[in-house]
Amino acid sequence: MMKYEIKGKVVAITGASSGIGKAIALLLAKEGAKVVLGARRPDRLEELAEAIKANGGEAVYAATDVKRRDDLIGLIQLAIATYGRLDVMINNAGISQLSRIDELDVDGWEEMIDVNLKGVLYGFAAAIPIFRKQGSGHIINIISTAGIKITPMMGVYAGTKNAVRTISEALRQESDGWLRVTGISPGFVQTDFVNNLKNQEMKAALLERMDNLGISPDAIASAVAFAIGQPANVDVGDIVIRPAAQD
Repeated sequence: MMKYEIKGKVVAITGASSGIGKAIALLLAKEGAKVVLGARRPDRLEELAEAIKANGGEAVYAATDVKRRDDLIGLIQLAIATYGRLDVMINNAGISQLSRIDELDVDGWEEMIDVNLKGVLYGFAAAIPIFRKQGSGHIINIISTAGIKITPMMGVYAGTKNAVRTISEALRQESDGWLRVTGISPGFVQTDFVNNLKNQEMKAALLERMDNLGISPDAIASAVAFAIGQPANVDVGDIVIRPAAQD
């Protein structure tokens, strides 16, 4: 079995309190990473950090709303203050409101743009100055298969995800090798992600599909570990990871 080069790396994770973010934090901590956890719910973060420490891992946390640029700066400053460096920034926080575009859920659009797109850019803005100083770093963006196959009801959500995909690829090319950039696009995953949906019909349909089809968040965490664990001169660009039966 391949041994990941993860031990000792300092990794910041947004949306770390549940679902994919939590699975990533647990696996990386188990592999010896020092995890810096950000999410909006400090009680859940505290619980997760304590669980990691109880298993011999290292973790710190800060309440982080990715819609607030200062919160992301604070998360990165916590990493530097505690561990003296930052090796990986994982932009995982995301939100979905699914509806027909002509239903004009403008509030939903703005929320998705603020979290899924601006939140990722704020993550870049917080981490890149540190990476530049160090001369190395790794940004991992959790994207979605929604932007790969365009479907009704997911137009604006997929749009925010495809914007991240485009920006990530531009950043990778511009960095000329000193910065690693990885996009990971999960399909249906067993998380509480759809609980935020306002559209009850869509929510019920997606919950049923998730029950029948969804894969474990641990599968996404393994893909993250694979990308981080490569030698410094190897950049894993895009990983699409979905249930084998997904369309």
